[in-house]
Amino acid sequence: MATYRQRTSGAFGAVLFATAAAAVLFGNGPQRSNGKRNATQESPDGRIGIGPGSPSRPSPARGEGRGGGTRAEPIPAQAQPTVTAARRLNRASAMLAFSVLADAGIEHYRGSFENKAMYAPLAASALALTVSAHGTADARPRAHLVRDAAYGLAMTVGLIGFGFHLYNIGKRPGGFSWLNLFYAAPIAAPGALTLSGILGIYSERVRDSDPGGPPKVLGFPAGRALAVLTALGIVVTIGEVGLLHFRGAYHDPAMFLPVTVPPVAAALLAYAATRPGHQYRRLTQWWLCLTALLGIGGVGFHAFGVHRNMGGWSNWSQNLLNGPPLPAPPSFTGLALAGLAALGLMEEHADA
Repeated sequence: MATYRQRTSGAFGAVLFATAAAAVLFGNGPQRSNGKRNATQESPDGRIGIGPGSPSRPSPARGEGRGGGTRAEPIPAQAQPTVTAARRLNRASAMLAFSVLADAGIEHYRGSFENKAMYAPLAASALALTVSAHGTADARPRAHLVRDAAYGLAMTVGLIGFGFHLYNIGKRPGGFSWLNLFYAAPIAAPGALTLSGILGIYSERVRDSDPGGPPKVLGFPAGRALAVLTALGIVVTIGEVGLLHFRGAYHDPAMFLPVTVPPVAAALLAYAATRPGHQYRRLTQWWLCLTALLGIGGVGFHAFGVHRNMGGWSNWSQNLLNGPPLPAPPSFTGLALAGLAALGLMEEHADA
């Protein structure tokens, strides 16, 4: 019976891997640019945009200013790569927000919401998830005031949550000991919400950049800066995963995967930021896809970890709270999607 259950769990993980492969490899990879654009091209929402050969760009309809209505309009062909990258970042932010919403919901429920502030990350992540869905569907080359505000709230709540988690660890007997780092509030968990907000704000800055030149954010090339930001986010996530898997004594060899595969992705992204147009870009793209698959496949491994607890899934109400967190691994998927957006920007704009 045990062998049958293990095979069933393995098949479940394989299905997750295959589904994720189709979604990531065929939906989010950087698109090659041939360096030439026609006078009119199709925009990301399926409409025809006006290219460099056009005499002028139509003015937006009344009421369609920053944060205005949702009616689509033709957009310059030069703006298409930045809008595409912004929408990829909206998806990355949504993945992180969903991971936080589910994980914080379970973990804070386990803590009985003792502090009313424990509801804040649920509200902030739900709001970030909602505006990310709106941004993914929005093909206009301009930022949105409501999305900016929601992402700013998510970033702020994540930073405040980091302070709460530090306090929770420090107030325990022994302070910042290994025991408390293992079993108190996870020190880096609020960082996923902060990253969701930062990536969302970044998507709005990319979307709002000047279509006439290479996209920049705070004066930095948007693609390279995003690659560095994503690499740092991956490193922080690796630290949290490494700590918790060390607590589990790496009893399953698969537990080494999230501390061996993502570091290579972070290194390749950092190299891409310093060496635009390097020969390893295709390798970087595929390694990011592998990291994204690892995030989705990790859910299957954690589901098997829940099954291994006493009572298995028939005792789900307890084992979901005490087993490995199901919503945690997709954080790697969200960061990999952000890395693919960075590669896309650098591929479309040599100076990005």
